[in-house]
Amino acid sequence: MDLVFIIDTNVFIQAHRMTYPMDIVPGFWKKMAELAEREIIISIDKVKNEIYKNDDELKTWSKANLPAKFWHNSAYAVTNYKQLAEWAAKQTQRYTPAAIQEFLDADVADAFVLAFALSKSETYQIVTYEVESNKKGRIKIPDTCKAFQIEYLNPIEMFRKIGEGF
Repeated sequence: MDLVFIIDTNVFIQAHRMTYPMDIVPGFWKKMAELAEREIIISIDKVKNEIYKNDDELKTWSKANLPAKFWHNSAYAVTNYKQLAEWAAKQTQRYTPAAIQEFLDADVADAFVLAFALSKSETYQIVTYEVESNKKGRIKIPDTCKAFQIEYLNPIEMFRKIGEGF
């Protein structure tokens, strides 16, 4: 069973802005494009929309280097999104109403990334820089992964798991 890694928006944004700037660590970006071409990593249209909001170097790189097959239609996972929405709506003791509302916002990718991963949880793993949190102000991907037994890891853990370097 081959694993597929679903890339969260923050992997691209944090890498671009802080961790692996394109002018300093071009090997990271070359490797991401290669993994996307080989379909080891994928993402969804909602992540694409979040990246494309900014007219910057990341958007330009994404358009030039990520194949169309990298971006999957989040509508595929609408049934799972409903399950996540029902779970989130019951989390009123753990999260603020604003946090729940943000999580369920159709323009925010997180819940859709989770729903997509849930559709094939035995082979899909989420790659994110987010970490578990006890804060009430935001539902984090790792917290939801824990509730739904979805595997998640950070980019370095992903590279180690697949035996790739850059």
